[in-house]
Amino acid sequence: MIRTKLLMAFAGALVIGCGGESHQDLRQFVKDSGNGLPVHIDPLPQAIAYEPVTYAAFEMPNPFEPRKVEVAKGAGSGLQPDLNRRKEPLEAFPLDNLKMVGTLYRDRVTYALVRTQDNTIYRVKTGNYMGQDFGIVAEISDASVNLKEIVQDGAGDWTERPSSLLLQDEQEQKK
Repeated sequence: MIRTKLLMAFAGALVIGCGGESHQDLRQFVKDSGNGLPVHIDPLPQAIAYEPVTYAAFEMPNPFEPRKVEVAKGAGSGLQPDLNRRKEPLEAFPLDNLKMVGTLYRDRVTYALVRTQDNTIYRVKTGNYMGQDFGIVAEISDASVNLKEIVQDGAGDWTERPSSLLLQDEQEQKK
């Protein structure tokens, strides 16, 4: 209760101190400071009307799409991958992610042992497919697997590209 009375007395003293005619010099300064200022204000400049620009590049080729080179009919080699056949498991991996780790001979058939990035080992033989470019195993030796990949060139024709997987030694396998 004493606290409340002291707080009210303090607030009253503050209010009394703010009143009265003691600010006459401040009022005079505000009145005098406006004298001598130019009363005329220049008008704003006229706004320029917006004219929209018409986009005329619709007829131009899109720079983000590959350009097709027109080739005469019959100029292609006729080579095409079989898109209707069932995909084999190793076709899901890029050829760079596959490593040959060994060979296996069984019933007069040579198999190559191929490891994927997730350390799964697959057995492939001549005629199997691997890699994402329609690569077919053409030959298996003790040191490599030779493939024939069918890739599309810049003109849209399919071409055959030789490729191979080399046998990885133990030091390279640990990496």
